[in-house]
Amino acid sequence: MAIKKGDKVKVDYTGTLDDGSVFDDSKKHGQPLEFEVGSGQVIKGFDDALMGMNVGDEKDITIESKDAYGDPREDLVKKVPRDQFPKDQQLEKGMILVMQLQDGMQLPATVVDVSDSEVTIDLNHPLAGKTLHFKLTVVTINEEAKK
Repeated sequence: MAIKKGDKVKVDYTGTLDDGSVFDDSKKHGQPLEFEVGSGQVIKGFDDALMGMNVGDEKDITIESKDAYGDPREDLVKKVPRDQFPKDQQLEKGMILVMQLQDGMQLPATVVDVSDSEVTIDLNHPLAGKTLHFKLTVVTINEEAKK
C-alpha cells in the first residue's frame, strides 16, 4: 500500500548536514516518527519524499532550505536590553535560550552577542538556511506492520 496524503505513518530517519554531522535521529528518541502525511506536521520536503513509498522502503533524500526551514531572516535577529534577562543568568555566545511569547508559545533563540547593555538573539530556526539530508525507512502505514 503506497503512502498517500492523509495516511498515518511511522518512519525511522537519520538527518545529517552537508558536512555529514547528524542533527537528529529517530533512534535517539527511542521510536519512529509518527505523523499524518500532508498535514503540515513535518517539513514539506520530508512529507513530499514519502509519497508513494511502501512499508519497508528506504530512501535517501536531500531537502534544500526552501523546503525545510527556509533561509535565515534578518528581522528575526533582535537586540534585547540586558536588563530584560535575570541578573544572575550567565549569557554566552552560542547558547540556546527558550523565549516565552505573550501567548505562552515558546521559541528557541540563539545568543549571537552579549554586551553589558544588550543581548543579540537570533530567533531563526537553528537549521534555517541549511540543506538537510535524510535516510528514511517506512515502518508502518496506517498501522500496517513492516513485513
